[in-house]
Amino acid sequence: MKVYNPYNTLKIPIKIWTKDLDDIYREEDVLDQAVNLANLPFAFKHIALMPDYHLGYGIPIGGVLATKGAIIPNAVGYDIGCGMLAMQTFLHDIDQKTLIKIKADIKKYIPVGSNHHKEKQLWNGWNDAPDTLIVQRELESAKHQLGTLGSGNHFIEIQKGNDGFIWIMIHSGSRNFGYKIAGHYHKIAKIMCENWYSNIPNKDLSFLPMDMDIATEYMKAMNYALLFAKENRYRMMNQVIDILHYDYYQEYVDCIYDVHHNYAQW
Repeated sequence: MKVYNPYNTLKIPIKIWTKDLDDIYREEDVLDQAVNLANLPFAFKHIALMPDYHLGYGIPIGGVLATKGAIIPNAVGYDIGCGMLAMQTFLHDIDQKTLIKIKADIKKYIPVGSNHHKEKQLWNGWNDAPDTLIVQRELESAKHQLGTLGSGNHFIEIQKGNDGFIWIMIHSGSRNFGYKIAGHYHKIAKIMCENWYSNIPNKDLSFLPMDMDIATEYMKAMNYALLFAKENRYRMMNQVIDILHYDYYQEYVDCIYDVHHNYAQW
């Protein structure tokens, strides 16, 4: 880990998880975004950049920001709740022929890209949706998105672990549901900051004051999108397990890791 704060000119330092600080100088746009964060009046402690940092909307993807009294919807990101789910199986190997069949079945039963399920997906969590405008407006559409992968860097992988076992790993988030929630509150934050003539270096860093009802509303919507994203990954994992059961009829080790990396906590 390296610390970036040339001549102590930043309000708070930037901690970068890298072996060579020169790496950040090759990413000028990312460095500019990190410097903007470090000089925000409500930022505190330090800015953190994880090893996979790259350019984002206002804040680098792979960046972590601590704030006092404010929440930035864009800092959470447009794919609220995007995260990883990994599960170990009892399998040690899968032959090539079976692997090709499994891949075909996954593509058959799990919609990818902008595709979604034709039928509404049952989930007890629908009853817990907060009574906010954007959540209620997008809820019916979300019922078709649950258990779908999406596109970009989202994936379903069958991996061979260092432990010698086959693992299933899924990377996905809250789909278009979370995207609409993020966009809705970023738009509100941007209008509010423009009306207040807020001293922020970039409109992508528009924020909501935590002592206002709109920030509380955003946090409720965001937390619900986190639940949706987690259920989304587990739905796909269960589908992959069903596919593997068909070919191997095996039980699975209770070794599961699930973590969000697009969220806010307070």
